Amino acid sequence: MNEAFLLTGGNLGNRMDNLQKAAELIQQECGHIVQRSAVYETSPWGFTDQPSFFNQALQIRTSLPPQKLMKTVLQIEEHLGRKRSIKLGPRIIDIDILLINDIILQSAFLTIPHPEMANRKFVLLPLAEIAPARIHPMLKKSIQQLLEECKDELSVYKIPSVK
Repeated sequence: MNEAFLLTGGNLGNRMDNLQKAAELIQQECGHIVQRSAVYETSPWGFTDQPSFFNQALQIRTSLPPQKLMKTVLQIEEHLGRKRSIKLGPRIIDIDILLINDIILQSAFLTIPHPEMANRKFVLLPLAEIAPARIHPMLKKSIQQLLEECKDELSVYKIPSVK
């Protein structure tokens, strides 16, 4: 069984509903969701002329190997209406694989750990909520330490949970 950390996000449509639908499909198609972070509202990164994003980190247990997990999350994105037109542009849903076990993998199709995760506060903040002591297999630092060292100054705010 593999332990994977994913980041879901989106900035089109009903952002909260889209994160929930993505989590439901991840649970059905990929594996059991062990933990989920709060939802964070984040300023767009890269292409900034677009609405803010909602992001959430998920920890899952999956029997899928890395390449199959990637294919499955891409199918979930497509099922939820993701269209790839502008790089880093607006999207209904985005599902990134951040970490799987302590795997280091680099291929044309998939890179694990996610190559930019240590530079993005919108990734590290929700991930640190559910896995602060997790060690990045290449950088040999905890997620909490990477968050503390991150130079990203974009706004990231926790959305108050609705009871």
